[in-house]
Amino acid sequence: MERREFMTAAAGGLGLPLLSAAAAVTPASAATPVQDAGSSAAAPQALPLPGRTGPAKMATGLTVANLRGPTGPRLAVRTAQGILDVTAAARALGKAVPATTDALISDGPGQLAECIAAATAKPREGWLIAEADAPFAPAVTNPQKLICIGLNYRRHAHEVGMAEPKAPILFNKFNNTLNHHRGVVPTQGLPGNHFDYECELVIVMGRRCVGVSEDKALDYVFGYASGNDFSERTYQVITSQWLAGKSSDGFAPLGPYIVTADQVPNPNNLSIETRVNGELRQSSNTADFIFNCNQIISYASHVFPLEPGDIIYTGTPEGVIMGMPKDRQVWLRTGDKVVTTVGNLGALEITVG
Repeated sequence: MERREFMTAAAGGLGLPLLSAAAAVTPASAATPVQDAGSSAAAPQALPLPGRTGPAKMATGLTVANLRGPTGPRLAVRTAQGILDVTAAARALGKAVPATTDALISDGPGQLAECIAAATAKPREGWLIAEADAPFAPAVTNPQKLICIGLNYRRHAHEVGMAEPKAPILFNKFNNTLNHHRGVVPTQGLPGNHFDYECELVIVMGRRCVGVSEDKALDYVFGYASGNDFSERTYQVITSQWLAGKSSDGFAPLGPYIVTADQVPNPNNLSIETRVNGELRQSSNTADFIFNCNQIISYASHVFPLEPGDIIYTGTPEGVIMGMPKDRQVWLRTGDKVVTTVGNLGALEITVG
């Protein structure tokens, strides 16, 4: 993909200052207090850097998930023998492992490798679950930031009659929108009824990232997942801000898995598709990105810090209902099953409720 100097064009061209990486990462303790001319008291220092830095070395070679349980989500790993309930196995084996994918991303794997090896060598009843029976939770359960990129495929921009953006269009959802594989998206009682699917590659950040360059951006990624930016189009477009059509409960299905970044050599060249009740609706490739993953991460990291566990929905390709001719727009209805698949990341299924 052709490299775009959209940072300078978008920000500098509007007279807005760009953050420099050096300035962005200066610790608050290094800031020099500024004396107010009319007071002997020092002015407040710069805000401290909050949040988590992430582990020194991120986990590799894993396909991980969260499972639902009576006490909350718990970490699982996909193995050749089935889905390993890591929490149950670790408790019996006396291994110190992360409790969830969120903890794995933020704190590192601990004794996870030893736990997996011991549990799969001599599995006990209840440790391994068939994928069809696994009670999946959202692949990330508590991100600090849930970021979405709008209008990020060329052919999708064309189908909805909009110009390609000059910089990534950022909007957000909230944690109430998170949903899981084989989950139900509740639509009854909402003010609109124009419900639509959006198959998306999701980036899961693994290290704190501020002002990063495009060529280093992917070094900060923990892994990737399949996502569905479920939308209600009436309220999405009722104003210039899309939030109202994007942020109802369950509108961000995510999973079933996170595949660590080492197993996805090029996220900018992955197949991506959606099927509704078995009918193929979207079929494209992330090579049609307007802004690729490197550019998205770099751009966002100049606007705000990206923390371990933050997730980025990278946009949807052509084939959404909103992009069809009016006489062919049959919006999603109760009972419809939507399956979204991205590369080797696993098929994410939801039912419209």
